[in-house]
Amino acid sequence: MFAASLGRMRKEIKQKIQVGTLSFIAALASAAGADAAVIEPPVTEPKPKPKPERTAPAIPQPEDGVIEGVSISTLETIAACESGGDPQAVNAAGYYGKYQFDLQTWSAVGGSGNPAQASEAEQDYRAALLYSQSGSSPWPVCGV
Repeated sequence: MFAASLGRMRKEIKQKIQVGTLSFIAALASAAGADAAVIEPPVTEPKPKPKPERTAPAIPQPEDGVIEGVSISTLETIAACESGGDPQAVNAAGYYGKYQFDLQTWSAVGGSGNPAQASEAEQDYRAALLYSQSGSSPWPVCGV
């Protein structure tokens, strides 16, 4: 008899909890101005997919000692004269890097930021682009 009444008590408690939960939800909905019969779970917006990171285009590697049609030995000669071959060289007159670019010229050949902070490979590539477009005239003293 004790087991039967315990089972009945458990059933009554479950029902009261369910009724209490439903009453609580209805009270919340009513307080929020909603109809208790139309309570729907909240809709969550899908998370946006992260945009792929932009990466700098790859700097072409020299092929057979040539970059953009300019021999590496020509570039080395210019760099040795301009900066002693130092990619981080800075001149107080406003010239930067291995080939002593000014910022306007650096930008014109696709560079961004300070040339002295760019990789040596990028400086070589941008100098080769400039040389292929303008010859040695950008380096009036050191051009070959």
